[in-house]
Amino acid sequence: MHETPKYIVVEGPIGVGKTSLAKRLAQSFGSDILLEAAEENPFLEKFYKNPKQGALPAQLFFLMQRAQQISELRQSDLFEPVRVADFLIDKDRLFAEMILDADELSLYQQMYDHLTLDAPTPDLVVYLQAPVDVLQGRISKRGIRMEQRIGDEYLQRLSESYSGFFHAYDDAPLLVVNATEIDFVGNESDYQLLLERIKSAGKGRQYYNPLSIVA
Repeated sequence: MHETPKYIVVEGPIGVGKTSLAKRLAQSFGSDILLEAAEENPFLEKFYKNPKQGALPAQLFFLMQRAQQISELRQSDLFEPVRVADFLIDKDRLFAEMILDADELSLYQQMYDHLTLDAPTPDLVVYLQAPVDVLQGRISKRGIRMEQRIGDEYLQRLSESYSGFFHAYDDAPLLVVNATEIDFVGNESDYQLLLERIKSAGKGRQYYNPLSIVA
């Protein structure tokens, strides 16, 4: 019998549902939660309007925010049964490489190296995947105004960057979830099946494809 992971990170491209799942997991485990809190980034809307002009301040704000959250996580009660986050700070460079020019990336990397040396390793990373049309549909449905500027090309590049990152990721156990049709907010059965899969996740890389489950 596998022991329930103590530090769970939910990851995936915008619109895939990582924050919704992280919140549900935190409720189920009665645990603390660390959220990306994109709405607190004052530069994000500027980035969506003008990516070249807004990329560096938006990226540095997220880096500082995440580093502070990680610091608080390390100082929190080590005996907390479970902790959940909706971001993996290791993948922060994924966005930086997509949106920054060479000089900006060099500056970002210097700050990243300084701030994230002591980031704790998750006991499990849950990586949610879905095609671009599904991501766009969910972005449209949740109706956040600045996100409506996000185009298919950007989402495709982002999804491919995530795939490349997690293809090579081996720092922690990884559960890759096909989130195309799973509804872990509105369908309790979907959520409970995924929750049990997360609780029983072992070492290494595993895959969960709800489409293959026959009712």
